[in-house]
Amino acid sequence: MEKFAKITFLGASGVVTGSKFLIETSEKNILVDCGMFQGLKELRELNWDNLPIDVETIDIVLLTHGHLDHVGYLPRLLKQGFKGKIKGTAPTLAIAEIILKDSAKIHEEEAEKANKEKYTKHSPALPFYTIIDAEKTIRQFEVEIEDKWISLSENISYRFQYNGHIIGATFIEIDINGKRFVFSGDIGRTDDYLLNDPKTPEWADFLFIESTYGNKLHPEENIEDILTTIIHETIHKKGNLIIPSFAVERLQTLMYILWKLYKKNKIPNIPIFIDSPMGNNVLEVFNRFPKWHKLSTQEYNAMCNHVNIVQSYRETWETIDDKRSKIVIAGSGMVTGGRVLTYLKQLIDEPSTTVLLVGYQAEGTRGRQLQDGAHEIKFFGKYYPVKATIKNIESLSAHADQEDLLNWIKTIKNIPENVYLIHGEPTALDAFRVKIKDTYNWNVIIPKLTDIEEVIL
Repeated sequence: MEKFAKITFLGASGVVTGSKFLIETSEKNILVDCGMFQGLKELRELNWDNLPIDVETIDIVLLTHGHLDHVGYLPRLLKQGFKGKIKGTAPTLAIAEIILKDSAKIHEEEAEKANKEKYTKHSPALPFYTIIDAEKTIRQFEVEIEDKWISLSENISYRFQYNGHIIGATFIEIDINGKRFVFSGDIGRTDDYLLNDPKTPEWADFLFIESTYGNKLHPEENIEDILTTIIHETIHKKGNLIIPSFAVERLQTLMYILWKLYKKNKIPNIPIFIDSPMGNNVLEVFNRFPKWHKLSTQEYNAMCNHVNIVQSYRETWETIDDKRSKIVIAGSGMVTGGRVLTYLKQLIDEPSTTVLLVGYQAEGTRGRQLQDGAHEIKFFGKYYPVKATIKNIESLSAHADQEDLLNWIKTIKNIPENVYLIHGEPTALDAFRVKIKDTYNWNVIIPKLTDIEEVIL
């Protein structure tokens, strides 16, 4: 009798965010990643829907890495009846714990603010999940080591493999009845400032590969020269440089580059404020897991000592009131929430302000609106004119570009039965489909949300 595996695409299918993939077999049911949708309102609203599956039948969740669009739905999964273990590498689970607690706090604060200021149509507005929900979820975390096969049942085993991108990130290989399923997660870049080069898969019968930059090559930019110029312009204008930043990896990379520029005498000792409670917690993860990154203890300490860590909301306002030219790095990277909103609310209407975007900006986010030249932007129910200069350094992205992605799959020795393109917007997905077809002549599928695929094992 033929055996089958059923794959349900519950997220990051036809879109970038909300990564969730269910594999059902006769032995075990495995969920790979459990992320939130971000960006466009119709996507964010999907987060409130229960998953169209029987959640109680999921045996285990495997996490590729700790970003919100890969772990942020976990507390809702528990509310829907999941009782199994949530597995990942030690840094991944440390990052996921930080992100879930921070996310829960933001959900609680936003619901409270919306109810208090009555800019919600819900009565009352409820948090997506609470800190108590996040803590319940974290109790189901279980660490697995990288590069070791782990048996799940008689015919199923899995392995986490180093993948760059952020600290702890991996791709996941799952062997089911002798067939290998490879989930790329988010693939990092070679020659990263802080991380080692990603490992690559050698075999894949069914390949699920991210396509965020499937239609692009990162520009050949000299990041240090661009940053140096922007900082000197900011000082000349007697203004502020505000950098909305992802708390994981991007913030630490920026700290490292700015410290290096000062050490090389390329920039003066301009005050640098790091205003991201989550980013500070992630710094501690770097301290705890030195084998997962390139920084020496000396470099780590020097980099941290070079900046001012903002510890409280009161200090946020003191930083805004500080009349000196300064650099502020604050979450969130797509300007969807976090401390950066407080700075932009006060400073985005000043021509002396520069806002520097340093990563992927999803459709429907304030970051994408700024990148696309919006003349006004809405915070907390009000519009603010954009008079600041908006700049963008695309090459600081932690995602592989099209060339990196093609290089990542070229070590695969066999011809996969199916390649599924995930984690991309439609134009990126289609361009990458054509490129893989032209380069390898592999069978490429672009699944849509809630699509189901049955494969023979």
